[in-house]
Amino acid sequence: MGARRSAGEDSLVIPGPASARNPAAAHEAISPIDDTASTNLIRLVRDTARRAGVGADRLAAIPGVDDATLVGELNRIPLASLIELWTLLARARPEPGAGLAVAAAAPLGTLTTWDYLVTNGPTLAAALRSAQPYHRLVTAAAEGFDLTHDAALTVGFRTTAGDPAVAAVVNEYVLAYYLRRAREATGRPVIPDRVAFSGPAPHSHAVLIDAFGTDRIDFDAPADTITFAAADADAALPRADPMLAELLRGHADLVLATAHVIPGPLEAFRAALAAALAAGDASLTTVARRLATSPRTLQRQLAEHGTGWRAEHDRVRYERAKSLLAEGDLTTSTVAARLGFTDDRALRKAFRRWSGTSPSQVRAPA
Repeated sequence: MGARRSAGEDSLVIPGPASARNPAAAHEAISPIDDTASTNLIRLVRDTARRAGVGADRLAAIPGVDDATLVGELNRIPLASLIELWTLLARARPEPGAGLAVAAAAPLGTLTTWDYLVTNGPTLAAALRSAQPYHRLVTAAAEGFDLTHDAALTVGFRTTAGDPAVAAVVNEYVLAYYLRRAREATGRPVIPDRVAFSGPAPHSHAVLIDAFGTDRIDFDAPADTITFAAADADAALPRADPMLAELLRGHADLVLATAHVIPGPLEAFRAALAAALAAGDASLTTVARRLATSPRTLQRQLAEHGTGWRAEHDRVRYERAKSLLAEGDLTTSTVAARLGFTDDRALRKAFRRWSGTSPSQVRAPA
């Protein structure tokens, strides 16, 4: 949705990911980092969970959260690992305050480029508006960052966490984070006009009143939002630096374009399966050995990711079959043998089950 303007008013609604308004939007449609989170956010949540009493063994079991991996902005961690961290934190501190603890541990600069983008602009509203297309610097594309700037400025967030208790912790952190950044950007103790949570009211929310500085907190709301008065949203920021803001956006574009996704367990398994198939031995035992695990453990891990050995084996054989057939210089019998089928008839049967077509329909013309 584009900006809507009228006399004496600047009304802006920006839901979800960026559109073509901004250079960063060019990365939105097909970027491999869409389902990942930044190393900075992963470290922040991990360390807060550790302080909340989550054991080192439980943290170590989550892929991509070790210190060696969490180096620099260019490494990206699967979103599933972030959700696991939020889940552990929610279980360690089930009462309100777990999300506040994450925000309290995040002074300006903790999230590096993103922190400075949201606090550098002529006004708070302008800074957030310019930063919004770059929200994937921190988290996944599906984690929605919404802005509505009419008279007041409302910042909203939509987490992908499915468990309501986990979502409550995530949203508590996000709203507290934007209040903290508003105070740091303006240099004064900003009090929000209103705070709204989509979850039900806890038994007591005194800790939220203390943290947000207001008792104007709604629950069972349509969305998780924090609203700033126009006087705070539109006041000139004391440390605005247009040249720095331009440099930050250029750096953000570079990070989004060159970030490297750290494979999660499912991606690592699929790579091992594809390599085993190419080597001519894609048995469960062989793939498990490549991953330094047992067949039973591997099957359990696949089930935890909502898939299974047969489905994954079929998927990789189908992709490999399409690739070999597209080359056009191999017979169906040769392709069948390379994929471990008894004969080309078995391949044709499987191919029809996979795609509803025959191998000949995808073969490259001679």
